[in-house]
Amino acid sequence: MDWEPKTKLGKLVAEGKITTMSQALRSNLPLREAEIVDALLPDIQEEVIDVRMVQRMTDSGRRTKFSVVVAVGNGDGFVGIGTAKARETGVAIRKAIVYAKLNLIEIKRGCGSWECGCGMPHSVPFKVTGKSGSVEVTLKPAPKGVGLAVGDVAKTILKLAGIKDVWGFTTGHTKTTVNYAMATFDALRQTTIFRVNSRLIMPIYKGGVDDVRGNQS
Repeated sequence: MDWEPKTKLGKLVAEGKITTMSQALRSNLPLREAEIVDALLPDIQEEVIDVRMVQRMTDSGRRTKFSVVVAVGNGDGFVGIGTAKARETGVAIRKAIVYAKLNLIEIKRGCGSWECGCGMPHSVPFKVTGKSGSVEVTLKPAPKGVGLAVGDVAKTILKLAGIKDVWGFTTGHTKTTVNYAMATFDALRQTTIFRVNSRLIMPIYKGGVDDVRGNQS
């Protein structure tokens, strides 16, 4: 890849001192180059969540732009979301993809459902809730075979994150696609701010969902 890194993190990646995306995110160095994600996650996928036209009145007349929401992920624990505006759809999509890569997070997955206990990282490890605007999204662990019991917008983001089974509950004005997408992303982000007990990843008990606890770090 023809890329000349400009940041400290980019130079460490180019020099081979950081070889995984997990190391890059845990380095406490800001992620400011999308090429870092391309280098460490060559299999990353992109999905356009929403494209809509927005208009603004100015002194010179009405100006039209396209607002785009894009999600990226490798289907194995890494996911990001970005929004952008531009006069042309293609330009807006490319900008949103870059922002989504710079907003990449590594989520925690597990088998938090008392009905399953398989120990495989196919669901969320515990109940999480995310909010954006009026939209609130709650994700609960589900046993294998349930699939993604959520709306289409959330389903796309969860697939990119590598979540295969989950129960989802949503309140608010979900027709606002950008808020719905951001609330889902915020819910996934909640898995990263809790210190997860190993038995939530590989359950060895048959307790109820309410028995699942996370200690906030």
